[in-house]
Amino acid sequence: MAKYPFRLLKTGYGNAFYNMGLDEALLESVARGTSPPVLRLYGWNPPAVSVGYFQGLTEEIDLEACKRYGVDVVRRISGGGAVFHQAELTYSMVMPLTHPLAGSTIHESYELLCAGIIRGLDLLGVPSRFIPINDIISGERKISGNAQTRRMGCLLQHGTILLENHVDLMFELLRVPSEKLKGKLIQDVKDRITSLKTLLGRPVPFAEAENALAKGFSQALSLEFIRTVPWIGGEAPDTRQEERRARELAVEKFSSPEWLFRR
Repeated sequence: MAKYPFRLLKTGYGNAFYNMGLDEALLESVARGTSPPVLRLYGWNPPAVSVGYFQGLTEEIDLEACKRYGVDVVRRISGGGAVFHQAELTYSMVMPLTHPLAGSTIHESYELLCAGIIRGLDLLGVPSRFIPINDIISGERKISGNAQTRRMGCLLQHGTILLENHVDLMFELLRVPSEKLKGKLIQDVKDRITSLKTLLGRPVPFAEAENALAKGFSQALSLEFIRTVPWIGGEAPDTRQEERRARELAVEKFSSPEWLFRR
């Protein structure tokens, strides 16, 4: 079977604005042809809430609560709903739309790429399966949600694997239709969402999940990692340029009120 060359970037923890800036900087590099396709693995510090590109910020998020708890708020360039990022491993994949793994439709690409997550979870001892459009469940409970955008002639998909659940805090940060229903909504989410800690009965360190996911993507999608960078901004000129661009986007775009409140 043919191997697909990919860069593997293990960029560690970043704040919300840097994380989204780096995803877009990598998208630009792949679109220009100065980078091969990329798989990036990362975490969030401090915790954050990200809203989808098409969502209204104040309709979805309690900004005062986020400020009170020290939680960043950012808008993604991908669609989907609001997501609370705390104890989780996040991945992003960028490739040209002409790449075989990009699929012929959005639905096909989700199923293709999520196979890497399923294999990574299997390596951790967690059986799981894909359910359309973009979720992965173990048993009947969701452990991974994914979102995608297509721009600049490329596909960018990113998603999460929950290491632990923090549903009560999440509902302090998200707006709910009715305070009377809040307790029921919290219990419904707890019944529908799970984590590696719950499934395995032990805390799963970030590095363990990171290594399993990298191996899962490699095995399931026949990726050949042509360069592994433990921290972006390293020795190669392309990573230094991407680092500068990521920090520029973090300040000028992703943390700007114009971007945050655009809808």
